[in-house]
Amino acid sequence: MFVDSHCHLDFPDFASRMPELLANMRDNQVTHALCISVTLEAFPNVLALAETHPNLYATVGVHPDTEDVSEPSVEQLVALADNPRVVGIGETGLDYYRLNGRSIADMEWQRERFRVHIAAARQTGKPLVIHTRASAEDTLRLMAEEQAGEAGGVMHCFTETWDVAKRALDLGFHISFSGIVTFKSAADLQETAKKVPLDRMLIETDSPYLAPVPYRGKTNQPAWVRHVGECIATLRGLPLEQVAEQTTDNFFRLFNKIER
Repeated sequence: MFVDSHCHLDFPDFASRMPELLANMRDNQVTHALCISVTLEAFPNVLALAETHPNLYATVGVHPDTEDVSEPSVEQLVALADNPRVVGIGETGLDYYRLNGRSIADMEWQRERFRVHIAAARQTGKPLVIHTRASAEDTLRLMAEEQAGEAGGVMHCFTETWDVAKRALDLGFHISFSGIVTFKSAADLQETAKKVPLDRMLIETDSPYLAPVPYRGKTNQPAWVRHVGECIATLRGLPLEQVAEQTTDNFFRLFNKIER
């Protein structure tokens, strides 16, 4: 069986499709999916999915690249995470991809937001879901400085180098691969996927984005996490069942508030 460790089922793409998505999950042996929060404004919708469907769970957080939204406090995140259906903090992290004329020094608001999430994760004991784009050095630096390893977590939709992966692993984090790893253009990422210890690996869709081959370009969905697992198994020369079982075990060990 498989688990989609990161998806956005509250997005408008899925507004009328939940019965279909859940049926497709069952047909592809995807037993659970983690619905990820990107703003406090949208968090009630994420939580509602988790409270309505027993195999869906939620996180709480504000995406690093989201502006003009409510800024979270540690106390607010801790309070919202005090719900058995909320099993993680994030997604959080740093994203310097769209500076829009600003310098990296100007992005201190992102770094402070990241610190707030790390503090909340440490207080709640719930793992972090970390996004990093064009910001790996600062992401890893803050993780170390703020002792993010006390909470643990996952580097989601990983696209960085093996060196970055190893440093994140050394901090106690898991590495999650999305449909990007199935792309022909992702040769370097595929090499990294061969090296990450199998007992520290997760798989995800990041639905509705990044649909894997053979669905590239379409609206992604949790059922298709199976294709990420198939790609990992092929790259590593392992039975699909072994990759499915290990990544699922890893998910439940990391997000240990979920009853399996």
